[in-house]
Amino acid sequence: MKKNRGKLLLILASFLLAGYFLYPTFRSYQFDQKLASLSGADSLAYLDENEIAIKDVRAKRIKLGLDLQGGMRVVLEVNIAKMFEEMGKNRDDVFFAIMADINKEALTSDEPIVNIFKAKFEARGIRLSKYYGSLRETNDEIVSRLSAESEKAVDRAMEIVRNRVDQYGVSEPSIQKQGGRRIIVELPGVSKESEVRQLLQGTAMLEFKLMKDADIIYKTMQAIDTYLASNKIVDTTAAVAAQADTTAAGKPASALSALQQTDTTAAAASTADMTPEQAAKAHPFLTLVRPNQQGTGDAYVSENDRSKVDRILARPDVQRLIPADMAFYYKSKPEFIDGGVKYFGLLGLKKTAELTGTVVIDARATIDPNFNQPIVTMEMNSEGAREWARITGANVNKRMAIVLDNSVFSAPNIRGKITGGRSQIEGMESIDEARLLEIILKAGALPAPVEIMEQRSVGPSLGSDSIEAGTYSFLYALIIVVGFMIIYYRTGGMVANIGLFFNVLFIFAVLAAFQGTLTLPGIAGIVLSIGMAVDANVLINERIREELATSKTLGASIAAGYDKAFTAILDSNVTTFFAGMVLYQFGSGPVQGFALTLMMGVTANLFTSVLISRVIFEFMIERGAKTINFG
Repeated sequence: MKKNRGKLLLILASFLLAGYFLYPTFRSYQFDQKLASLSGADSLAYLDENEIAIKDVRAKRIKLGLDLQGGMRVVLEVNIAKMFEEMGKNRDDVFFAIMADINKEALTSDEPIVNIFKAKFEARGIRLSKYYGSLRETNDEIVSRLSAESEKAVDRAMEIVRNRVDQYGVSEPSIQKQGGRRIIVELPGVSKESEVRQLLQGTAMLEFKLMKDADIIYKTMQAIDTYLASNKIVDTTAAVAAQADTTAAGKPASALSALQQTDTTAAAASTADMTPEQAAKAHPFLTLVRPNQQGTGDAYVSENDRSKVDRILARPDVQRLIPADMAFYYKSKPEFIDGGVKYFGLLGLKKTAELTGTVVIDARATIDPNFNQPIVTMEMNSEGAREWARITGANVNKRMAIVLDNSVFSAPNIRGKITGGRSQIEGMESIDEARLLEIILKAGALPAPVEIMEQRSVGPSLGSDSIEAGTYSFLYALIIVVGFMIIYYRTGGMVANIGLFFNVLFIFAVLAAFQGTLTLPGIAGIVLSIGMAVDANVLINERIREELATSKTLGASIAAGYDKAFTAILDSNVTTFFAGMVLYQFGSGPVQGFALTLMMGVTANLFTSVLISRVIFEFMIERGAKTINFG
């Protein structure tokens, strides 16, 4: 055994290393089984006692893919065209018309946005320096700079999405870039789909916008109402439905009675004695949008009327009645529920943001000790702190809206000048909501808006079925192969099966070591690598049988058999490995999972088929074996 001492040490070291990397997977399975057997307080106590150990082994275990564990797959697209629009200066109607054409073409074209952008401006004979850069810059120079900015925007978007997903607590996410402007996010094991969707959509744009004066907001609403009534533009059905939602026997419902008393809603209040049809004709806008009686600038729209209000506000003729620097935004969550119907706040904000989320460097969710309410403390960088002090100092007693993806998350009053860049955000209903805002603020704002283009969900039951099917396919393949080798090659087949066991062990160990993800295609790759391992052992055993037929000694026949089979084994495994590399490099998702396990399998196959099985045969000869049955 002296001549094989080095090989034995290598095999032993490989076995121990594989055990080291696979142990967390085994421990994680034990923890899961124990937690499944407990319930109630016992389960919580066990979880608290072993929390650190459980987190540690789950981080190091073999991870299951989306097709095995269930979860969400979301395709995000970075809106480069919107970023270019926001970067423009001296924007006019011509500029917005060109950008609308760019957005329209981008929806159906795979051409890089920057190429479409350049072509549209040049088609109208307009120099890009009119809206971008300096007058001395040429179109090519500006396009080159914008192209670099678009690449940075997608890369930064990936990092920010990754940071937010990591902070959300998904332990096994997959985030990949696809094409020039898309990002694929896979979140195995996620069950709260709406919360994750909000998290990803919240990455679009974080802005701080001042609220317009209440008088301006209410006069604008009154002007829209008067214009629609004078032109007899009314959706009677919508108004009747709205009136039915909010009134009983011609009188305002209790929760809404306080909304009908301001000067701007006096006309709306007079509709109490009218039928719904008459009210809709007299005040077609103010029967859908109800200003707050306290004159705060808020108005309220029922969930049933939001689409109707949106259609009115989107009309070009109505847009001309709204101040150029003002736009209407909804609150992200309902203000109250009346009669089972949700009512959302509608606020008039300045279009231009005072600050964006790029200045936020930290945020923390906590409980306010004075009022026992969830709050988020926010900290800005030095530049943001200076601007924040200037903005808050100049707008004391005005409201500053925190806008996430064009939805108002909070609109607190500015109580005084805020210096030092530290602020407190209130208005969250729960600590979970506060933590979600903390994640969004802490990770920063994206340089361009992000839209969800596709969302798929895999239920946990389907994942369980996939695990069962994948496990059975693997076991059936293993049993058939092992049985064939024993029946056909006898003792030689037994040795080959020992090498096969090490082969599978090393594949899973490498997966665990590199924190790979096991998917259904990955299982297919493992099954194929088992076939490759059997093929190598068949070549070796057949060569040994040929050598034994020439009356050579057992030792000489085994040595000759391995030497003559090695070239064919090496060629087949190396070519398969390179094929796997090509699949991994140019494939995506399932194809990469298959290629990864296949490459691991053929690499382990060279080690187990050529080294381990040969050492076993040589050990048997040194122990005095005169014959070995090769079938």
